[in-house]
Amino acid sequence: MTDKQTIWMTQDAYDKLVQELDNLRDEGRAEIAKKIGAAKAEGDLSENGGYHAAREEQGQMEARIHRLEQMLRSAEVGAAQAAPEEVGAGTTVTIAYDGDPDDTDVFLLGSREMLGLDDSLKTQVYSPQSPLGAAVLGHRAGDEVSYEAPNGKRINVQIMKVESRS
Repeated sequence: MTDKQTIWMTQDAYDKLVQELDNLRDEGRAEIAKKIGAAKAEGDLSENGGYHAAREEQGQMEARIHRLEQMLRSAEVGAAQAAPEEVGAGTTVTIAYDGDPDDTDVFLLGSREMLGLDDSLKTQVYSPQSPLGAAVLGHRAGDEVSYEAPNGKRINVQIMKVESRS
């Protein structure tokens, strides 16, 4: 995602991301600095696994900090509509494959961190940029859309229901 793209998220999700960012900038960076310092004190860095592991962890943490800063700069904070008419970020969508009402999927459109979801939940989440997410975005219940799956196969779905995340 680019900085120019607006990212919708709940207030709860925004607050959690701000808290995570503050924690990584303060305690996270301090902890990594201690690990790197302790590993350096052991001597020869070329064969020091602890030093290389700490540097790798530092790189991953800095990438997460950058990603959080980017998301928060692009955030549009709001509540999900009570009764949305169109599929949008934060909505729960029920689709039927090839119009078969017995072959359905229910998913949230967005991302777990943007919607403030616990990763332990079994809920399917699709990004608005995914093939399925992009196909249903802006459509209403009853609309039929198609998208190209990653394997190149064309898939037809009918939007059965659009609800706000409860």
